[in-house]
Amino acid sequence: MRQQADMIVGLQWGDEGKGKIVDHMAQTHDVVCRFAGGHNAGHTIVVDGVSYALHLIPSGVLNPKAINIIGNGVVLSPENLIDKELKQFPSLEGRLFISDKAHLLLPYHAQIDQAKEKLRKRAIGTTGKGIGPAYADKIARSGHRVGELHNPEKLTQKILSYFEDHRVMFDVMEIEQPDPSELKDLLTHYRDQLECYITDTTNLLWDYLQEGKKILLEGAQGTMLDIDHGTYPFVTSSNTVSAGACTGLGLNPKDIGRVTGIAKAYCTRVGNGPFPTEDFTEQGNRMADVGREFGTTTGRKRRCGWFDAVATKHACRLNGCDQIALMKLDVLDGFDEVKVCVQYRFEGEEIDYVPYDLEGVEPIYESFKGWKSVKGIREYDVLPQEAKRYIKEIERLTQTKVGIISTSPDRKDTIVVR
Repeated sequence: MRQQADMIVGLQWGDEGKGKIVDHMAQTHDVVCRFAGGHNAGHTIVVDGVSYALHLIPSGVLNPKAINIIGNGVVLSPENLIDKELKQFPSLEGRLFISDKAHLLLPYHAQIDQAKEKLRKRAIGTTGKGIGPAYADKIARSGHRVGELHNPEKLTQKILSYFEDHRVMFDVMEIEQPDPSELKDLLTHYRDQLECYITDTTNLLWDYLQEGKKILLEGAQGTMLDIDHGTYPFVTSSNTVSAGACTGLGLNPKDIGRVTGIAKAYCTRVGNGPFPTEDFTEQGNRMADVGREFGTTTGRKRRCGWFDAVATKHACRLNGCDQIALMKLDVLDGFDEVKVCVQYRFEGEEIDYVPYDLEGVEPIYESFKGWKSVKGIREYDVLPQEAKRYIKEIERLTQTKVGIISTSPDRKDTIVVR
């Protein structure tokens, strides 16, 4: 029987700690694949006290035996990959592969992104990295793919034609057309640095599945930021849910095996948009400070609040989760009580589902007695009874087993529930 791929997907508004769990699971997998998003996503992984910031390269890079694939569903910034991420590691040739069908995110995409955000009456809170404009070009069939880097001269002419076609828009945004010679030199530099990694990753992945290799699929951002199923328009520009892995890598649904959903023991959100359980009191500030809630990519402080069981149950169903990995449980250490949103109050009614629009939704909470400390605990039986009760309530409310518990940022401080 052909091997199925395991998957990790975010259940909240991103920043759930997927990087640590991918890194943890990558130790037993042969291949780790990224299927969507761009360098607006960020994973921070701590191994033996050393912190690594990853944005495009899959988190399996920290397993020296793992192969890493950037799929066609990703919009790839060569500049970020070359100048920031690849420099953290020795040569990854033979261990990193980039889809020739992934779309290029070029410097002008970031300029468009930032200009549009300034023109909006109500800002979305985009990272300004150019992700939306790159995906917009892809859908408009005016984008450029990684495989085109093989011929920098031809790609230069295509980009100059693109600027001519969009001259009016660029004039309004005060974005200058690139110098042809400088553009060609830049694209040639990208080619020289990345050519050894570019390949047909779809066929490569099919071969790996046929060979029985253990494959892990790594999501970016979170379910509530999905372009179709998130809190639109305050979302990202790709499908972040499990189904996005099929189109983003060239797999079919039968290729997907065990799905692990990642959720913090509380909730965070970066940028604008509705956030029902946001806590504006000192307790929310405490979560942010203790949890070091600052974006890996942007450095922005994250909005913090209590665990939203309604949204998480919705996300588990949407993604077909077999288990939840509950992250940062230690951040709630020392609270006299912890709260969980068990229902919403929406238009005068109490509901237990996610409505079309979360604007104006009020959370209905249940409170639980807090615990002293779980930090660094690596066995479930050693957890305080109050923490165990909290975990059991999350399982009941989301109708999904909590199979992994993280009690610190370090790789080793992870409980696998048998």
